[in-house]
Amino acid sequence: MGKIRSTTIIGLIRDGKLAMGGDGQVTYGNTILKANARKVRKLYNNTILAGIAGATADALTLMERFEDKLEQYKGNLSRAAVELAKEWRTDKFLRRLEALLAIVSKEKALIISGSGEVIEPDDKIVAIGSGGPYALSAAKVLLKHTSLSAREIVEESLNVAAEICIYTNRNIVIEEL
Repeated sequence: MGKIRSTTIIGLIRDGKLAMGGDGQVTYGNTILKANARKVRKLYNNTILAGIAGATADALTLMERFEDKLEQYKGNLSRAAVELAKEWRTDKFLRRLEALLAIVSKEKALIISGSGEVIEPDDKIVAIGSGGPYALSAAKVLLKHTSLSAREIVEESLNVAAEICIYTNRNIVIEEL
């Protein structure tokens, strides 16, 4: 059986604006199954952006659980993230899910993993998926050496990843707040 590989998700905060984008490619082995998947969405009354990477059903399950936690904790991003990570790590069903969540709000950028980690990068840039490291590198340089907006940096970073990562395409979806 081939392994499903997919995605580049990048999100960041710049000058009080936040943006997150993802490519649309889903790959199974050496075959592109879908070219226009939507992997980024707005959550909690359009105050939080979230992106998913990993096995599709697993990632969507985790996104739903995260939305439930946000509602339960009235939009408290940190608390919702920690509670999801704890549940993810300890629940017999959830711990088998193979996915990552990238979350951005006006104050925080977080990556949530199935091993119970909630990571808050110092530079408020989150990048996940097979093309994540490429997009992250591009975003760091663009943040440091340009005055591009958050949206423009996300777009350019995804384009860089698409040039390098065979699991990333240029069918980009960007959300911003």
